[in-house]
Amino acid sequence: MLMDRKNTMGGRRKKLAPGERGEGRFRKDKDADFGPARKKFCRFCVEKIDGIDYKDIKRLEKFISERGKIISRRISGNCARHQRKMAEAAKRARFIALLPFVKV
Repeated sequence: MLMDRKNTMGGRRKKLAPGERGEGRFRKDKDADFGPARKKFCRFCVEKIDGIDYKDIKRLEKFISERGKIISRRISGNCARHQRKMAEAAKRARFIALLPFVKV
């Protein structure tokens, strides 16, 4: 007679405590490697710049990665309003070939 392969606990898995699962055992503390996180700030707010011009290539290039992608707000530290304006200006500059779409 074949044994029933169903789990004896009604098909449910036993919930384990975080230490029993094995997660976090080898995780290092982030502060130990890199130091405390630095507060990011919006450069446009600090410099009190109202409009972001698509013709200002030097400023826009700081927010474009080496592959040609627009750097996210989480990485650049821009506020939401200025990130939207900066992305729009970068896309306009790409369209008229002031910025490249892709860098190889």
